[in-house]
Order: sequence, then structure tokens, then C-alpha cells
Amino acid sequence: MSIARRGLLAAAPIITTSILAAAATPALASNNAAQQRLYPVLLAIIAAWKTQDVEGVLAHVTDDIVWANSSGFAPAIKGKAQMRAALQADAPDIAESHWRIFDYAEKGNRLFSEGVDEFVTKAGVRIAIPYAGVQVFRGNLIAEWREYFDGRLLSLAKGSTVHASVEALIHRPIAQ
Repeated sequence: MSIARRGLLAAAPIITTSILAAAATPALASNNAAQQRLYPVLLAIIAAWKTQDVEGVLAHVTDDIVWANSSGFAPAIKGKAQMRAALQADAPDIAESHWRIFDYAEKGNRLFSEGVDEFVTKAGVRIAIPYAGVQVFRGNLIAEWREYFDGRLLSLAKGSTVHASVEALIHRPIAQ
């Protein structure tokens, strides 16, 4: 989302998203549960993707979803059928996923988040891509999903190690 999602889908059909780790209260997240109506949807997607449950992810998006998961490296994925195909292509390559959200904010029908798409491929390569994302909701379903990340980090898929500057970005408390 991110397969959920970003990264290698743009450059090669290796991956997409990753998944949830331990929880802590972020600085930007509202502590008022009554105000948190969109973020739980993203948490449900993260939980589904942890086990590569493609249909569990798709249950939270509209049929006409527009998923810009490549930061401009590739055209947006349009429609639930294309999203299903992209997720199904990536799921078999992920051995472990640790998609985490550090901070988030809700405004109207938009959810803004900062996190890391971190996973280990079946080949044993660890990939960690810090990103920011915006989900636009129609009711309780995501209709638009935009992800922003540094595409140069996709080189990690070729077996290089995660740079120390990335490690510093991704070792923070996550949102609940």
C-alpha cells in the first residue's frame, strides 16, 4: 500500500507494502478517539497486508480507486481490479513486512500519514523506504491514495544495505 504499495511496483514487480510493528502515541495523532475516523481504516489495511491478504486490503477501497503508489515513476493504478493484480504480483515476494505509520493527521475526508514501507523479500533482501501518503475517502472507503517517497531507495532491491540516514528516519514510535 505501502503494498501496499509504493516502491518496487513502480520500477519492477517485486514488492509494494509492508506492515505494522509495536505501537506508541505519535506527536501529530489526535488522542481523541472520536476524531479518529479515517486512521482506523488504514490500520485495517496494514493488518490485512501483514498476511498479504489482498482481499482484506481491497475491502477498504472503492471500486474506482486511484492509487498513485510510485511517486511518479509509473502511472497511477486505476480501479480495484488493477490494484488486486498489483498486490497479487507483489505478495509472493514478501517474506516479512513491517509497514509502519509514525504520524498522521485527519482533515475532512483526507488522511495524511508519514511512515516507512519496510519488508524483507523471499531472497532475504531488507528494503526500507520512508514515505508520506495521502488517502482521500469517500465514506469509509479510500477513493484516492497518493504516496510520496525517494525513488532512489529502490536500488536497495538490488541487495545493498539500508543506509544509516534511512535507519535514523525509521526508528521512531509508530501511531496507534
